Amino acid sequence: MTSELQDDGLFGPDSVTWRVHLEPVLWVGGFRALLLQSLHPRVMRGTYQNSALFDPRKAWSRFQRTVEFVGVRTFGSTPAVEAAAARVRRLHATLRGHDPETGWTFRIDEPSGLLWVHCTEIASYADIARRAGVVDDEEIEQYLAESVRAARVVGLPDAPASRAEMQAYLDGMRPELALTDEARRAVGNLFAPRGEAPTVTKLAIPAVASIAMATLPRWARRMYGLPGVPTTDLGATVALRTLRLATDRLPDMPAPPEIERARRLVRDRQDVSAAPRFSLLTGG
Repeated sequence: MTSELQDDGLFGPDSVTWRVHLEPVLWVGGFRALLLQSLHPRVMRGTYQNSALFDPRKAWSRFQRTVEFVGVRTFGSTPAVEAAAARVRRLHATLRGHDPETGWTFRIDEPSGLLWVHCTEIASYADIARRAGVVDDEEIEQYLAESVRAARVVGLPDAPASRAEMQAYLDGMRPELALTDEARRAVGNLFAPRGEAPTVTKLAIPAVASIAMATLPRWARRMYGLPGVPTTDLGATVALRTLRLATDRLPDMPAPPEIERARRLVRDRQDVSAAPRFSLLTGG
């Protein structure tokens, strides 16, 4: 039996999700998500108190595990997705955070926190994919509708399934957001990575993080103390288009088997759709 006969997990080669997540420019979306997630004080403090992301000796390994989970969730078979999701849910269920402002202890897997992390991730991927020219507005709607399946993996029964719903959610969350000391430290680590990451990675991360910061909504850039002007939006979009054109000319990076399989299946679909169709009427 070949790998082509395995099930396609949550999405599959006809989904917008596979097409979007195979684009290298989506790394910018991952960093954008981290920057947005960091503006939620409770989520940020829970992460700070429980995650190795703030330890330079362990941060790169921790980040790689997150990337691997997203890869399995997106491209893995149903058993692989279910196994990875169960591991994450078990881990989160054991973790607690402390809010110094209220004195309360809270669960890391609170639905409100999980929803914030999910929405900022998906909204960031959608924004980068649209502005980089990977997909159009109609395809972004499909991507957001598909993303509800990813929300259910982490235990959320529902999530925004359209651009309007996502925008309404993010707008409604703004009064709860603030730039905490923990967030400042997290962002500082992005722009000056240390520890175990390879040297080339340490050089690339600040550049990617700078583009990601420029793609944030204007209100989020202002919270980070940066100008929230329209020219920044335009410049970031041009940078994304240029970056996508550049990465399209590079050979594929080595990837786990499920991603290699996804590349092959998506390209097969694209080759078929691009092939000329024979017409009995025109003879061509």
